[in-house]
Amino acid sequence: MATDPANEAQSSNLKKEARAREDGGEGQDDKVLPLIDRSSESTSTQCQAHVLGLIELGFGRLQIARSEKHGCDVAVKIVSKFLAPSANLNTYLPREVQVIKRLRHANIIRFLQAIETSHRVYIIMEYAENGSLIDIIRRDKNIDEERSRRWFRQLLNVLAFCHERGIVHRDVKCENLLMDRYYNLKLSDFGFARGQMKSQDGVAPLSETFCGSFAYASPEILRGIPYKPQLSDIWAAGVVLYTMVFGRLPFDESVWSKLLKQVQSKVVFPDTPKVSRPCRALIVRILVPQRLRPQIPEILSDEWMAIPLASAQTSTNDIAFMV
Repeated sequence: MATDPANEAQSSNLKKEARAREDGGEGQDDKVLPLIDRSSESTSTQCQAHVLGLIELGFGRLQIARSEKHGCDVAVKIVSKFLAPSANLNTYLPREVQVIKRLRHANIIRFLQAIETSHRVYIIMEYAENGSLIDIIRRDKNIDEERSRRWFRQLLNVLAFCHERGIVHRDVKCENLLMDRYYNLKLSDFGFARGQMKSQDGVAPLSETFCGSFAYASPEILRGIPYKPQLSDIWAAGVVLYTMVFGRLPFDESVWSKLLKQVQSKVVFPDTPKVSRPCRALIVRILVPQRLRPQIPEILSDEWMAIPLASAQTSTNDIAFMV
C-alpha cells in the first residue's frame, strides 16, 4: 500500500543520526550573520547577509538571507558543531562541499561559499525560490504528466551529468529536488554523494554504505548487499516519478519487513488519480531488480519520455491538450 509523502518527511532519514535542541552555548539567533571565510579572517573581510527566513533542522538551521557579497538572496545551511554527529562534521559535510564545488549544471543548486567558525559551519548556496518538489505535490495533490515529464527529464539529465563524472548522489528524493523562480528542478543536498565511482577496465565500483531514505531506497540497499549506486539513483528517480503522478509514495516504510517485500514485488498502482498507460509502464520498467534496471539513456528514449512537452496526457484525464 502506498504512503503519503507528508508522512515520509517525518520518518527516520538515515542521515539524521541525532536530533536535539540547541542550548545556550551558541548564543541567540543573529539578525545579521557575519559570514567570515576563515581563510580571510586576518584581513577582516566580511560578507554581511541579512536574514529573510529561518527553517530549523535536526542539528542546525537553514536561513534565507540577502547576501551583499553575492548580490542576491541565498540559502545558508548552518550546522552546529555542538549538535552535529561527528560523522556529519568529519565525513559527510566535507564530502558535500568537495563534490558540489566541482559541479556546474543548470539543474544543480549552485555552491557559493563555505565558512567555518569555532561554533558553526556555514554553507552558502543558491536560493530556490519555489521550495521543493514535495511542497508542490502537497499543494497540488499530484503533478500532471506534462510537468512530471519535464521535471523527470531534468532529473535524469542531471543524474547522467553526475554519473558521467563519477559522482553518485545516493539521496535522491522529492525533498532534495528544489525549484527555482522559473520552476526548473534543482538537485540539492550532496551530503551522501560520493566521487570516483567511474568504471575501471569495465568493472563498476560498488557501494556498501546504507544511506538515503527508506522510502526511496532500492532493494539492494535494503537487503544490505554491495550495490551499484548509479542504479540505486535511478531506482530513487523512479520513486520520484511515481510520487509526482500519484501524489503518494509507492512503498510503505512503516514496517521494515513489509517494505522489503514490497520493493521486491511488482509495483502496485492506485485507481486514482488516472495516469496514462505509458507512464505506468515506464515506472514498472524502472522499479525492478538491479540486474534488470534500465540505464538513463534507455529511460530517456522511452515511449512516455518521447511525448513532446507541447502535447501530452495529464494525470487527471486522458485528453491530449495543447499549450
